Amino acid sequence: MTENEISNKVIGVAIELHKKLGPGLLESVYENALAYDLRELGLKVGQQVSMPFEYKKVKLDVGYRLDLLVEDKVIIEIKSIELLAPVHYAQLLTYLKLSNLKLGLLINFNTKLLKDGIHRLVNNL
Repeated sequence: MTENEISNKVIGVAIELHKKLGPGLLESVYENALAYDLRELGLKVGQQVSMPFEYKKVKLDVGYRLDLLVEDKVIIEIKSIELLAPVHYAQLLTYLKLSNLKLGLLINFNTKLLKDGIHRLVNNL
């Protein structure tokens, strides 16, 4: 399955989830519900995946955690906040670079229409 196919499935599931739950809940609620629904589709989903950081050829575990990693190919960063800030986009791009992955989704569930809260970010490796 390609990154785009995974992304399309994630977006579809996230939109249905948002229709059922609406905005205003904790990020952990959306993370767990989204992970559950994606697994029900048969997708491999890791939650709070540790992201080691390598500095000067030394691997450091400094507490970076990916909200969701789908099929070991697409990072999902979940927010439930009033407005996304530039740092949220930078965070996901950094995760993509550190993991050498190509595609990530930044999803802010605290929006009236979820389509306004979904952002695709690409690491041009």
